[in-house]
Amino acid sequence: DDFSAYQILETRRDSDGYWRAPTRPSFAAIGSNADPHIAPDGRTVFFVSNRPVPGDHSPPSTYDIWYATLGPDGAWGVARHLPPPISMPGVDEFSPSVAANGDLYFGSERPGGRGGFDLWVARWVDGDYQPPENLGDSVNTAGNEVEPWIAPDQSYLILSGTARADSVGRYDLYVSRRVNGVWQRATPIGHGLNTTASEFNHSVSPDGEWLYFSSTRPFAGRISERFDAPPDDRAVSGIGNGKGDIYRVATRELGW
Repeated sequence: DDFSAYQILETRRDSDGYWRAPTRPSFAAIGSNADPHIAPDGRTVFFVSNRPVPGDHSPPSTYDIWYATLGPDGAWGVARHLPPPISMPGVDEFSPSVAANGDLYFGSERPGGRGGFDLWVARWVDGDYQPPENLGDSVNTAGNEVEPWIAPDQSYLILSGTARADSVGRYDLYVSRRVNGVWQRATPIGHGLNTTASEFNHSVSPDGEWLYFSSTRPFAGRISERFDAPPDDRAVSGIGNGKGDIYRVATRELGW
């Protein structure tokens, strides 16, 4: 499969509780776009794109972090680029995730890491982002740490890791807790969630009750209640084909 280009799709829920057919949001109409993350305010989306930066006429080559906000009419505004020190020229940034106080977590292969992709945080202070800080040895290893999802209060961080000493699949999900301002060692999420396939692309619902994630595991269960109306069987025909499906698990089942 060709993963050289990515596309963001958006679905909105009608008043009857069903989801509309996915469409491309206006902020993702240019270039290759990926890793959308809705901020805790519910009105700002952060994402990455390799589109040209305004005023920069060089060909797109790496992914930078962008954002867009919802207007009063519910429509997305124009995409805006996060400049250095967030987006570093010649280096990819991936998977932005934002805490309630504005601190921005993301993955990058920029210099100063522990090896491969590491996780970083740029703190929001007095209306501006500070230079990104590496999350350190409790979170990052010589393997690859990607796709941070930060709890709104920054009490815990979920990430996907590969080529770590404790990996069981191509990508596994890990959690790190912050105690007295210090990140504890990231450990695999248990309860049979990780498999020999890939688990990634995770987030927790705003009410904290559900962990959503993607997995390439073979599908051997049952499809939950349909969210689409009218049902479109084309949307479920590829379930379990190894290319990745979306799952969810109640956080209470994980002991959280």
